[in-house]
Amino acid sequence: MTIREGKQLIKEAILALYDDREAGNIASLLMEWISGKSRMEQLMDKDRTLTNNQADQLKRATAKLSAGEPVQYIIGEAWFMEQPFIVTPDTLIPRPETEELVEWMIKDLAQQATTPLRVLEVGSGTGCIPISLKKKFPELQVVSVDISKGAIQTARENAARLHAAVDFIEMDFLNPANREQLEQTDLIVSNPPYIKASERDSMHPNVVDFEPATALFVPDQDALIFYKAIRNFSETHLSPNGKIYLEINQQLGRDVLQLFNNGHFSAVLQKDLQGNDRMIRAVKLAS
Repeated sequence: MTIREGKQLIKEAILALYDDREAGNIASLLMEWISGKSRMEQLMDKDRTLTNNQADQLKRATAKLSAGEPVQYIIGEAWFMEQPFIVTPDTLIPRPETEELVEWMIKDLAQQATTPLRVLEVGSGTGCIPISLKKKFPELQVVSVDISKGAIQTARENAARLHAAVDFIEMDFLNPANREQLEQTDLIVSNPPYIKASERDSMHPNVVDFEPATALFVPDQDALIFYKAIRNFSETHLSPNGKIYLEINQQLGRDVLQLFNNGHFSAVLQKDLQGNDRMIRAVKLAS
């Protein structure tokens, strides 16, 4: 089996799940993992024959892909802000929309004084948000919390691998007694669970069947549960003029905006590159 034939085999196996462009990207990514050749090298060496071990590896991986498993879980890695992050079934796969949230923070931070700021992230996952911020601004003091032991372990591995000094803490942030133990902070960032349970049936199987439900879904009757907890925490633990950056459910943008525009904060809604309501920045008003 040649590299070209292998990529075609992958595409044909997953075209029922992905459009042609995405299937092609997945085929290239998987082939790079198997062969060690970049996309350009794959084109130049398309008629190179895979070894028997590589061909067997490709067939096993293709079977997983055709069952809906995301390619990032198969290869154990995803890229975020030009850095490779370990991903496991305990973590969400980092997404481009979250990069936009981090880029918004970076733009704002670049315009602020260089005084060391304290940052709290709620919902570590792979650690892609706090690690990316720490890499860009080493002077930041960054703490990140997550309820998942597995996510915390993965985030710590990523921080060690990428040489970012972030303090990851296993914690249920929704428990008021737990979050009261956290120190004062100047910035808060979160991409919390925000998908309503009722939206589950309309989602792609490769998300619902493989990514951790606790990092995705919230009850329909209390879809803003994490945003309420962050607001309540911020009222006592966020510095005056401190900022909160949140990724949101595009259907609930106005609801989250109203939650923060309550006299204690001034909030703005931001669209992502697809034109969807996706991010909110709230500034705590000085009393």
